[in-house]
Amino acid sequence: MTDRFARAAVVGTGMMGPGIAVTMARGGSQVSIYGRTEESVARGLAGVEAALSFLVENQLLPAGEARVLRERIQGTTDLAQAVDGAGLVQESIAENLEIKRDLFRRLEGLCSPDTLLCSNTSGLLISQIAAVLVRPERAATMHYWNPPHLVPLVEISQGERTAAEMVEALHAYLRRCGQVPVVARKDIPGQIANRLQHALLREALYLVQEGVASASDVDLALKMGPGRRWPVYGVIEHQDVVGLDLALSVQRSLCPDLYSVPAPPSVLEDKVAQGELGVKTGRGFYDWSQRDVGAVKARRDALLCVLAREWKEE
Repeated sequence: MTDRFARAAVVGTGMMGPGIAVTMARGGSQVSIYGRTEESVARGLAGVEAALSFLVENQLLPAGEARVLRERIQGTTDLAQAVDGAGLVQESIAENLEIKRDLFRRLEGLCSPDTLLCSNTSGLLISQIAAVLVRPERAATMHYWNPPHLVPLVEISQGERTAAEMVEALHAYLRRCGQVPVVARKDIPGQIANRLQHALLREALYLVQEGVASASDVDLALKMGPGRRWPVYGVIEHQDVVGLDLALSVQRSLCPDLYSVPAPPSVLEDKVAQGELGVKTGRGFYDWSQRDVGAVKARRDALLCVLAREWKEE
């Protein structure tokens, strides 16, 4: 039986594309990365090599296997060449509905009728993106988390017309790639984890806005408290352990007081209006002229390596 994922393509060479390509190569696919220019393709392939080197240096991948994976990944500025023979095309471009729609139109004209078309969108609906397709049943969200080669979660979001067979095939493929897929059976903005993340962010910003706590203390409370448990102990799982009667009692008391305005807290609106965008401008809720973002990411990745090694041993 022919492996429908023997060839795959990643459209996009930015932040996520190289890591996604590495995960697909780990699943046995020959992967083409498409970029619009030779420079973007070169950056994408450099990102692939950096990701593989990091995995080797941290004993998450043997050097010989890394060389094999690198040989499976090629770059091109020719979209038709990139998707030729691909059973799966993963889009990872700008988070803009019309730009993604235009790409999906092009892909449908270039790909075979049974090629699966996936978007890495974190907030848009795949049903809206795929509305321009003749065959929207072959489109789904396949949302990776950054960095894809270290964070195992991938969210599959089933559109209004996505074929159930496609969801099952993607789920099995992602497991083969060493990822951990979850399925959103309804097409809602943000899938699963982003909705949870932004619900938490809204309350976190509200606490800062109302002067309950500083941004650093809010972050510290999460990192040193529930965040320590989350890698092995989900929020719903925790309620089962402590007792749903207790959970209900706390919810009845707390829910009426949680920030539930259907808009971002004004403290975030004000920061953006003032041009305080975080690392990119040097100041946000933190003064990044006094902090090394590279060091922060290095600590993040070091912990992700520890978690990856622990998870592999289970």
